[in-house]
This record gives sequence, C-alpha cells and structure tokens, in this order.
Amino acid sequence: MKVSLITISYNSARLLELSLQSVEVQTYPDIEHIVIDGGSADGTLDIIARHRSRLACVVSEPDNGIYDAINKGLRLATGDIIGILNSDDMLADTTTIETIVRKMENTGADVLYGDLIYCKDILHQDSVVRYWRSNPFRPGLLEYGWMPPHPTLYLRRRIYDETGEYDPTFSISADYDFMLRLFSRRCKTVYLPNVLVYMSVGGVSNRNMRTMMLKTREDYRALRKNAIGGIYTVLFKKLRKIYQFFHSC
Repeated sequence: MKVSLITISYNSARLLELSLQSVEVQTYPDIEHIVIDGGSADGTLDIIARHRSRLACVVSEPDNGIYDAINKGLRLATGDIIGILNSDDMLADTTTIETIVRKMENTGADVLYGDLIYCKDILHQDSVVRYWRSNPFRPGLLEYGWMPPHPTLYLRRRIYDETGEYDPTFSISADYDFMLRLFSRRCKTVYLPNVLVYMSVGGVSNRNMRTMMLKTREDYRALRKNAIGGIYTVLFKKLRKIYQFFHSC
C-alpha cells in the first residue's frame, strides 16, 4: 500500500530538514511525501530544493492558514493511507511507517493512531516536556475530552473522502473538529501503543494566552457543531493534558 505523508511548512528552516530526513530514512519503500509551503522567505525553500528528488510534490504559494494548506495536500495525495507530519516534528524511528502499515493490514483498520512525545524541539529529543500516551477508543470518550494525538493519526484514503476536509473557518481547532467527525463515524479504529512522532513544543495553539483562549472558544464551537458534550468537555480536555506532563516514558 502506498502511504501519503503531507508536510505543511511556513518559515520552517530551523527544523524542517530533520523532519524531511525522518521520512527519507524510513524502511517502508512506498511513501509519497508532499510538501505544501505557504510562501516561506527564511531559507525553507532552499532546504526543500535540496530534498526535492525525494519529494513527490511541492507547492509553495500563499494560503489561508494551516488547514487550507492541509486540504491542498489531501487533494494531491494518491496514497491508500494518509498521514500528516508537521514541519517541526519527526517520525520516531526508521520503522515507524512500516509498523503502521503492517498493523493496518493485519487488523483491517480504517484508522490508526499512537503515542506522541513533546520535546523542547526535535534537535533535543531527550528533553521530554510532555508524553501523550493514548488508549483504545470507545464512543463515550469523546464527551469527556478524549482525542488522540493528531500527528499520529493515519487514515485510509476512503475515510478522508467520507469524513470530509478540515474546516478552514477554524484557525486553531480544525483538527479537533475533524476528529470529532471522524470518531463519530462507524469505522474500524486501532490504537498502536508506540511512540510514532516527536513533536516540538510551542505550536500555534499554545503560543500565548490569547491563542489559548481562542483555542478554548474554537474547541467549544467544534463540540457544538458536532453535537457532542458541552463546556464540561472542554474542561476535561484540558485536565487530560495535565497528566501528560507527569507521565514518564
């Protein structure tokens, strides 16, 4: 099966090369790596050019935010399985994609997700800030703020087609809205209890108090849109994060 990986970048020169290299060293041979750049001006395009021969497709143009860029990548993807790797994150080891594919083949899974480690940045993988250990999904969890780490999410192409694209009217929480839609569907879901991604801290949703407040409002809007839970769901979602700061590897 072909795996499409979509990487979104914008002025990502500091860490993008490590992210791209983590894909290039994968043992799984059939990977379509798509890079969607927002028109970077910091050296990002030079890095992409150095790796162009290993990339299936590169688009560099202004966009309407992260989720608009992801949707562009989804429209270009031709893989049987699709995942999203942020430009400042990296796959955990050389066999990550092979492990994901074999697990999905052996179980017949439509959706797979795993664990994630937040570190200072991917230059310092030993500086663990937060360990997001997930757990097997059951429907009632959504109401209590559960969600898997989005960068570890891998879906069969048809599930993306059936669930729909990311809603770009959300500036921060379109991934949460998407997962609420996804996990409200009837599809075979498998949890792989492996660390699949190292993620750099300091993402868009946690930059400052203003963005954290915006994230809270957008999370609540996503819940209302999908008729799941209420304000208590947002509270439980935040409380779940606290445990991750004290959860050792």
